[in-house]
Amino acid sequence: MTPATGMSSDPSNIRSKARSPRSRPPAPVVAAAVVISLATLIPLGFVIIMTAATGWDTAVKLIFRPRVGELLFNTVGLVLATIPLCIVIGVAAAWLVERTQLPGARFWSLVLAAPLAVPAFVNSYAWVSTIPSLGGIAGGTLVSVLSYYPLVYIPAAAALRRMDPALEQSAASLGLDRWRAFFRVILPQLWLPITGGSLLVGLHLLAEFGAFSMIRFNTFTTAIMEQYQSTFNGVAANMLASVLVLLCLVMLLFESRIRGNARYARIGSGVASRPPILPLGRYRPVAVVGVLGLAALALGVPLGNVVRWLVAGGADIWDLPEIARTLAQTLAFGLAGALLTVLLAFPIAWLAVRYPSWFTKLLEGTNYITSSLPGIVVALAFVTVAVGYLRPLYQTVPLVIAAYVLLFLPRALVNLRAGLAQAPRELEEAAQSLGNPPLKTFLRVTLRLTAPAAAGGAALVFLGIANELTATLLLAPTGVNTLATRFWSLSSEIDYGGAAPYALILILLSLPMTYLLYTQSQKAAGQ
Repeated sequence: MTPATGMSSDPSNIRSKARSPRSRPPAPVVAAAVVISLATLIPLGFVIIMTAATGWDTAVKLIFRPRVGELLFNTVGLVLATIPLCIVIGVAAAWLVERTQLPGARFWSLVLAAPLAVPAFVNSYAWVSTIPSLGGIAGGTLVSVLSYYPLVYIPAAAALRRMDPALEQSAASLGLDRWRAFFRVILPQLWLPITGGSLLVGLHLLAEFGAFSMIRFNTFTTAIMEQYQSTFNGVAANMLASVLVLLCLVMLLFESRIRGNARYARIGSGVASRPPILPLGRYRPVAVVGVLGLAALALGVPLGNVVRWLVAGGADIWDLPEIARTLAQTLAFGLAGALLTVLLAFPIAWLAVRYPSWFTKLLEGTNYITSSLPGIVVALAFVTVAVGYLRPLYQTVPLVIAAYVLLFLPRALVNLRAGLAQAPRELEEAAQSLGNPPLKTFLRVTLRLTAPAAAGGAALVFLGIANELTATLLLAPTGVNTLATRFWSLSSEIDYGGAAPYALILILLSLPMTYLLYTQSQKAAGQ
């Protein structure tokens, strides 16, 4: 390829300049990633120290018992049932919305992402209100799939929207029909969003408490919460948490193994043309009924039950001063936590994509461990550290924000990793070969290319913070409530009418965030 104007005409000089940034990552970035990763290990260190203090004999007795076997069966069974269904539903919905002549595709693209704003515990209670006998793995899978399939749908839809159609054109020229082209060409290009989204789904399943508690389905998380609520069973809870950490490590290693190091960025002359929109033909009614049914199950059921609570409660349940105060506190927590989380995720994601190695995979993996732990474990670890070493931080807003960062860093990491993977690193190398320092290259090239992914990650973190329950209950200063904790408090007192306004506002918060996710993914595709 001919050197660009203004570049050195010596090819070896160009190669050396282009290669040097990739061979050795900047020391400040590595240092920042290491510090952040070490901080995320605080809850894990808490579990390890408490486990070691228990003693080997006691630990063996508490881990190898029938109760743990039952919890292991329920948790693993839930993961194995939920993740494949989320992949199938998420990819199918993304393909219908982005690549077919589905009527009202823009509308459906927003609606199918909106269930992220419905807290899983609100969704669970809505289904229990509809089917009082709901429970077991079937009930847990139903609630989990309807709550978490958007974690696969959103990145898959974004990848389909910006995928280079030349790949499909080449497949067609080789005689592949649409179905074979989908499985042999399109689906492999979705591997990164599928594996990343599936990892997030799995981590959510390992950490979820409220949804499974409401349908009386026992997992490690619900059992740990029950044990921690009993002051004399703290040792048993620590042992259960240690098993949960092992499950997370297995999941992380498996995802890292199957993800691979394939390249997904496109660089070359011209721009990629718009992907083809396929006619549905006689399958058009089936597709419409499918997305309509999915929206009805994921949004219609919770919204319908919230409306029923509102009607039953009347005007008396609208305590406007309390609602306004709670909403303001939720927005403040969400915005501060989302911005800080995305900022701290950048060094780790950049190293993982631009300098892949066992070390960067280790740094990346440590940041997923905390999110697999229940919020109650993270909160108790922070309480222990604050009381023992940082007393002024105990029951303060900064401590709550720090817990949010640790809990939701993977949401930002997955989005940033996908965005960086599709931002050609050759552009960064070209900018540096022209004399731009690394920081200027990052601000002018990398940051602009990954802005849509960063905005999407921030939106996901914001929604996670707004819906977070257990850590907020334990860490928030006295008198500080979020919409989620206020809803849980009222519903726990059997005041379902009083809890309805908070559930409704939580759901309505999805509208601007969903719109942000949609518009940013459009920008990523150049539309």
